[in-house]
Amino acid sequence: MDLFRKYPAEVQQDTFQKLITRAADTEWGKAYHFSKVKTIVDFRKNSPIQTYEEVKPYIDRLRQGESNLLWPGEVKWFAKSSGTTNDKSKFIPVTQESLKDCHFKGARDALTLYFINNPDSRIFTGKGLTLGGSHNIDNFNNQSYYGDLSAILIENQPFWTEFIRTPSQEVALLPKFEEKLERIAAQTVQENVTSIAGVPSWNLVMLKYILEHTGKNNILEVWPGLELFIHGGVSFTPYREQFRKIIPSDNMHYLEAYNASEGFFAIQDDPLVSDMLLMLDYGIFYEFVPLEELGKPDPQALSIGEVELNEQYALVISTNTGLWRYLIGDTVRFTSLYPHKLVISGRTRHFINVFGEEVIVDNADKALRIACDKTGAEITDYTAAPVFMSDEHQGAHEWIIEFSKPPDDLDYFTTLLDHALMSINSDYEAKRYRNLTLERPRIHAAKTGSFYRWLSEKGKLGGQNKVPRLSNERKYLEELLAIQDRTKDN
Repeated sequence: MDLFRKYPAEVQQDTFQKLITRAADTEWGKAYHFSKVKTIVDFRKNSPIQTYEEVKPYIDRLRQGESNLLWPGEVKWFAKSSGTTNDKSKFIPVTQESLKDCHFKGARDALTLYFINNPDSRIFTGKGLTLGGSHNIDNFNNQSYYGDLSAILIENQPFWTEFIRTPSQEVALLPKFEEKLERIAAQTVQENVTSIAGVPSWNLVMLKYILEHTGKNNILEVWPGLELFIHGGVSFTPYREQFRKIIPSDNMHYLEAYNASEGFFAIQDDPLVSDMLLMLDYGIFYEFVPLEELGKPDPQALSIGEVELNEQYALVISTNTGLWRYLIGDTVRFTSLYPHKLVISGRTRHFINVFGEEVIVDNADKALRIACDKTGAEITDYTAAPVFMSDEHQGAHEWIIEFSKPPDDLDYFTTLLDHALMSINSDYEAKRYRNLTLERPRIHAAKTGSFYRWLSEKGKLGGQNKVPRLSNERKYLEELLAIQDRTKDN
């Protein structure tokens, strides 16, 4: 870590050369002339930026049993990515190199960084609880498998990890989420659980279930040695207060990791600051596309030594899974250079920009936090979408928010959220001027369990599935509003 903190460009150059050399004789490498690539400039000239749709034909062939297409050898594992929780799944190849040199290395480094900051930790006196997904045999070929990344990691971990983790592998890989909760509760309440890991929303559901199952008031009455939650997948901001209530201890630590089906990217290395250290030696070559370049025929891409502070970049990766100049869909913002630290600011497809307001998830999370702090409200989940202009009214943003603790005055909460967004985002503020383009936001307080029911109806419970926060279309919002109406009718 000290090496790439000091020499990020050099470490990334070395990673780039190793990737290109390794894949030169693959079908992809031959098609894009990897053997002739000498520089990063050559690479960019030969290889266009890819989306999943463009690489999908190769992945389909890999799933059918072909080999040596994107990366040397065969690929047996595919991480099923829910992406935006839509109906169209992505299948991301997971190679042995990516398991060893990226995902497992990331887990080890996360613990290393935790121990550096907490040298008196007793985390290994107990077990780690991982809320995993499930996997199924791939229909294309009986020798290839797909499932949530968490399930693939559990399936491929060394045998000895069974002695330091809970629940058992059998329970961790159960496909039905409700059954999994029951079995987890039965297996883990007598264990000395010292750490948990996973997506905040699903872990909160699990912890509340544990309390119901045991009749305890807080989680420390069940697991008094619990000291660490390693979280990722969604912003922790909306969940922080709920975790503090359910785990009331100043000795409870929270560590954010930025990992996805495509790779393990960054880890929080300072407990007092929420940004994360970009891990530059995991077999991933990074490029960063300024947001204003997205959509252009040949968008400019920057290497690690060319990025600037506080600019919004779309993340592009080339990896030891065989993804080449792959647009992952996340946007990031650097908060530090040397070492390079970043925050996830949103998604390239998760924003509202119907009226030129360019509201991203990072804006929404911050504005909600401000409104919650001033009203004492707490949020479980939310999503927002545009209200399109008509003859009767101007445009607006419509929100549906599930509160675990609702504000006393929803109208006042709406005003606070609106003003916070204006203070955070100048484009939103300009569009809100005298209601000329955007009217005041419209907020619906969702009934308890609405988002859970929505995910359940889509078969998206558990694992890495998450609620789309912002969208330029109204599909998700309308589906959630329909659930409200059905619940009202019943």
